[in-house]
Amino acid sequence: MTVTHTLHVPGAHLHYEVRGAGPLLLVMGSPMDAASFAPLADALADDHTVVTHDPRGISGSTLDDPDEDTTPDRRADDVAAIIDALGAGSADVFGSSGGAVTGLALVARHPGRVRTLVAHEPPVLEILPDAAEQRAMTEDIIETFHKEGQGAAWMKFMAGAGFDNDGCDDGAPAAQPDEPSLRDIANGARFFGHDLRGTARYVPDIAAMTAAPARVVIGLGADSGGLVTYRTSVALAELLGTRPVVFPGDHGGFLGQPKEFAEALRRTLAM
Repeated sequence: MTVTHTLHVPGAHLHYEVRGAGPLLLVMGSPMDAASFAPLADALADDHTVVTHDPRGISGSTLDDPDEDTTPDRRADDVAAIIDALGAGSADVFGSSGGAVTGLALVARHPGRVRTLVAHEPPVLEILPDAAEQRAMTEDIIETFHKEGQGAAWMKFMAGAGFDNDGCDDGAPAAQPDEPSLRDIANGARFFGHDLRGTARYVPDIAAMTAAPARVVIGLGADSGGLVTYRTSVALAELLGTRPVVFPGDHGGFLGQPKEFAEALRRTLAM
């Protein structure tokens, strides 16, 4: 059974869902919403209390100011508030893509709230040797969105990430979906207009993460070799002095293989 909740936080009302029983595990993305994680959450709910949520401004999580730009730090504060609302001192966290960046910010800003963070392919572009080129590409994608719309922006985004344009990235629709829902359109506009820049420019606080009591694991898709998030994941693991843990599939491996991915996540949390 899935129980839905709404939590008021500064500037927003957050939609989050709770299912299962056992140790607390938060599963998150950005801009990916709770519904997109449902198959993975269901596969984990036999032995975990799994919490998913819509990031602020996405799907059911509404903003007081729709023009607010979102940052990983602000999203991390939201996650800490959800942990508080659950009456828990700490939790394990799995974050994918932009949600992995949220997890990194959570460990840095709220030491002790995270037991283990599994950060699956965080797009921390600022740590790459070609960070300036990546930053320019992000700005070009955002400008394309404002001038030419979501279809053209998704095309550039997917190409820049290293995907073929018949796939999807972190819950993002294909570059030119046949029939995007009104929610898809709203989430895409939020992503390009207010979320992408803050996530792409996030610089992980290595010193804070290393000093925190949390265990930080960098996850890497077995089939992600051609993606920019392969490069960021390897680079971040090196900065943390660890080795990435390989998961099934590519950047969104949990979408196509939720049961296999859940098993790999269980093993990682138990390490």
